[in-house]
Amino acid sequence: MPQTLVCLHAHPDDETIVTGGTIARAAAAGHRVVLVLATLGELGETPGLPNGLKQGTTLGEVRKVEAERAAEILGIARIAYLGYHDSGMAGEATNARTDCFAAANIDNAAAQLAQILLEEDAYALTIYDEHGGYGHPDHIQVHRVGVQAAELAGTPRVYEATMNRDHLLALMRAQMDEDGNVGGIGNVEDFDMGSAASAITTTVDVGDFVDAKRSAMAAHASQISDDSFFLQIPVDAFRDAFGWEWFIRRGPRPDEHEDWIF
Repeated sequence: MPQTLVCLHAHPDDETIVTGGTIARAAAAGHRVVLVLATLGELGETPGLPNGLKQGTTLGEVRKVEAERAAEILGIARIAYLGYHDSGMAGEATNARTDCFAAANIDNAAAQLAQILLEEDAYALTIYDEHGGYGHPDHIQVHRVGVQAAELAGTPRVYEATMNRDHLLALMRAQMDEDGNVGGIGNVEDFDMGSAASAITTTVDVGDFVDAKRSAMAAHASQISDDSFFLQIPVDAFRDAFGWEWFIRRGPRPDEHEDWIF
């Protein structure tokens, strides 16, 4: 029976990089997917805009259009916006903005999200793991807000999107140079994003949807330029790295490792 999956993300392009394959697979199977964006990513870098923004245009406006293009590619039925401002990277002065997501009143933000979950009769919600994957303040706030909202709405399944650190380390070690470095990443042993394989409860095979995921990445052109790591690596290598998406299901650990959300 078709169900509704709600995916809470911090900035446009996060939905594609972190859960794009799962979204595309769910939509292809006939499920409704709703994307909730906490911010418009107003403080993102713009490697895909070498000449800068057009006069009179804000980065948030550009990224909103990009999110809509990516949503069409992935099969997202609705995008909802919580309306907060991008907080910037950890430690930046922008973390103190009163309107940024990291500084948001969690009760208020969770109530907004809970309303969407109730409207959509959501079967499952994806958020991030407790350290936001890599420590970004907005990603950590996604975790906090999402957990509380799901409790308010009674959403039966909550999945923390993460990365399988052990899987990615194995791929990087196969590519590292004699000094232990991988281009664009640095020293492999310093890589601490995501979660250990032992913590992961759910591994979703999205191999049939990596083309859609890559196309949706390209739609976020301001953030992911043509010469980016994501779009330059060979298709087979992209499939190895992004052919699975990983989650930690909240609540009692499943008796067996899951291979799908629905």
